[in-house]
Amino acid sequence: DGCIKAVGQADVIRSQFSEATFERIIDCSGKCVLPGLVDAHTHAVWAGDRVHEFAMKLAGASYMEIHQAGGGIHFTVEHTRKATEDELFTTLRHRLERMLRAGSTLVECKSGYGLNLETELKMLRVIERAKKSMDIGISSTYCGAHAVPKGKTATEATDDIINNHLPKLKELKLSGEIHVNNIDVFCEKGVFDLQSTRRILQAGKDIGLQINFHGDELHPMKSAELGAELGARAISHLEEVSDEGIVAMARAKCAAVLLPTTAYMLRLKQPQARKMLEEGVIVALGSDFNPNAYCFSMPMVMHLACVNMKMSMNEALAAATINAAYALGKSDTHGSLEVGKQGDLLIINSSRWEHLIYQFGGHEALINYVIIKGKVVYENERCETMSSY
Repeated sequence: DGCIKAVGQADVIRSQFSEATFERIIDCSGKCVLPGLVDAHTHAVWAGDRVHEFAMKLAGASYMEIHQAGGGIHFTVEHTRKATEDELFTTLRHRLERMLRAGSTLVECKSGYGLNLETELKMLRVIERAKKSMDIGISSTYCGAHAVPKGKTATEATDDIINNHLPKLKELKLSGEIHVNNIDVFCEKGVFDLQSTRRILQAGKDIGLQINFHGDELHPMKSAELGAELGARAISHLEEVSDEGIVAMARAKCAAVLLPTTAYMLRLKQPQARKMLEEGVIVALGSDFNPNAYCFSMPMVMHLACVNMKMSMNEALAAATINAAYALGKSDTHGSLEVGKQGDLLIINSSRWEHLIYQFGGHEALINYVIIKGKVVYENERCETMSSY
């Protein structure tokens, strides 16, 4: 049934299953078996890359300067609106395959580059197609409040989402066409303020969506306090979170999804991972894969978390497995190797698991097998012919 039947010492397992026959046995001598990685935050559906903006950022332009000049999210929205569903699905499939080869077995995927009902639904249908046709696990998020659409005020956009978008999502959920898991809002100065964010998140919660939103990234907004109050499952970014917000999240068991690639690429101040861990916050990691942070690899995210956010390797592994699964409401079935959980695992070509983090960008010769629901979905031939060291 794709679930783990037993975990333990080799000799105990051998005697327990001495009568059993197996389709396949993988010899893991000198290798490590780890839970499949969970990427708790991605924007994987979009058209139109922003490689030209990377050059602008390197020349000193800030994220908000580019956004106000019609770049950033608005540039991607324009291209995503024009793209067909098939085009978006083809690129999503390729991106998810790359994430899978880098060890991710469960990925959160957001809409949010439509900003109108038609395109947001197109993106969610694309994510639904990937859920049904691919091995990788997907948690889908409606993020219609990713930016204020051109020609609208934040209040008008908020009203549109509450009165039109969310009722339609509820209807499609009831008919079984689209199953959305989470609701997201970009709570930020010049985007959606605290009051608009509260209204949208509460309306999403009322139709059964988990709250999992962007907060306190570029300016302190008291997003963490709001999320804790509303019973949010997770809040992402948090570069500018307040001390009170950290305490509130710890109390509310609201996960902090930290995104080391974003702080690195935008040269922002690093999220206070150490303070969060010391206060008892559940810290998770995500790649934030999007046109602004083009990274598929959770091993590289873990490496950046250790170096730039001062997490230990054990903390980073927990943040990219069980805690990331918790942030998606799936820690009862995913994120660790335990009896009864889904059989999602990695086998790495090294006798020490730490190589997965230590080797920066080295996962291509290190990840030997990726297994989802007990089925080998990726086998890396290179590992058979080369040592990982």
